[in-house]
Amino acid sequence: MSKRDFYDVLGVDKGASEAEIKKAYRKLARQYHPDVNKEANAEEKFKEVKEAYDTLSDSQKRAHYDQFGHTDPNQGFGGGAGGDFNGFSDIFDMFFGGGGRRDPNAPRQGADLQYTMTLEFKEAVFGKETDIEIPREETCDTCHGSGAKAGTSPETCSHCGGSGQLNIEQNTPFGRVVNRRVCNHCSGTGKQIKHKCRSCGGQGKVKKRKKIHIKIPAGVDTGQQIRVSGQGERGVNGGPPGDLFVVFNVKSHEFFKRDGDDIFCEMPLTFVQSALGDEIEVPTLNGKVKLKIPAGTQTGTHFRLRGKGVPNVRGMGQGDQHIQVRVITPKKLSEKQKELLREFAEVSGNEVPDEQNENFFEKVKRAFKSFGD
Repeated sequence: MSKRDFYDVLGVDKGASEAEIKKAYRKLARQYHPDVNKEANAEEKFKEVKEAYDTLSDSQKRAHYDQFGHTDPNQGFGGGAGGDFNGFSDIFDMFFGGGGRRDPNAPRQGADLQYTMTLEFKEAVFGKETDIEIPREETCDTCHGSGAKAGTSPETCSHCGGSGQLNIEQNTPFGRVVNRRVCNHCSGTGKQIKHKCRSCGGQGKVKKRKKIHIKIPAGVDTGQQIRVSGQGERGVNGGPPGDLFVVFNVKSHEFFKRDGDDIFCEMPLTFVQSALGDEIEVPTLNGKVKLKIPAGTQTGTHFRLRGKGVPNVRGMGQGDQHIQVRVITPKKLSEKQKELLREFAEVSGNEVPDEQNENFFEKVKRAFKSFGD
């Protein structure tokens, strides 16, 4: 099958400029790239577009093609298997954002920092203002960030010409391949420092401890964080600084348990309070409050104090306090107390074993043994 005219392949006129040819190639390469286009003939079309571009993008090859067309006596000018693979850099630029050609001296934002802060339970509930110290990189005061010794300045890298990248050419069975990599002489900066600053060793930055004032909102909990804008690492080449993220770890409390904005606690009741009812004092985050206990309250009963929990960190109200009561059985009783309880049992119709008789628990133990044999 005869080859199509390369200008027709790219859809440009014979007098098209280099920019027009490149623009047409980028559009078609993106359209027919096998990783994007899954049609059966996409790969063949992609190769055809690549071959046309390899020829028309090279002034020498284009002149030969304009004179001889596909009957060029020198042959081999097309891309094909034996062509120049320089054009693949354009494909990588299209699919990967042109990262390989990024200006090493372009402004870049500094890195973000993270600081973990441990808070007492009360501090997390009510919030606070405090100062923290973080280690971060600051501009060297001696060289003012240049990295060069006083009286000198960085020079353009002689190996990469300031681009920060080197092109390494290799001849392979498939043609000449050009690999692009970061310049190892200037580490991709495009600059070389022959006389380094003694204070920072040529880095242009030094580690310092920076004091920062922060405001902790009421209601923060473990795992939550706040962002302090502009307090991260400094930017590169005049770029903006990063941010500081303060992550919180809240200590537990011996009495209150927290679940979101709600808090939980347990209050003891005596047998008399449980049976007859009472009004007790309950500690809350904002001081003591009165809680009425109805007569006949059983152990494990729950009560709720609305709005006595933790303030919502986003300002959406306040949680509740949940109280569970537990009836405490006394371990030591006076003779008078025992006598009163026996009278209560008799009035209630309950039989109470006499202390001189067998212990009730001994009877239970024997029952287990007898049914276990």
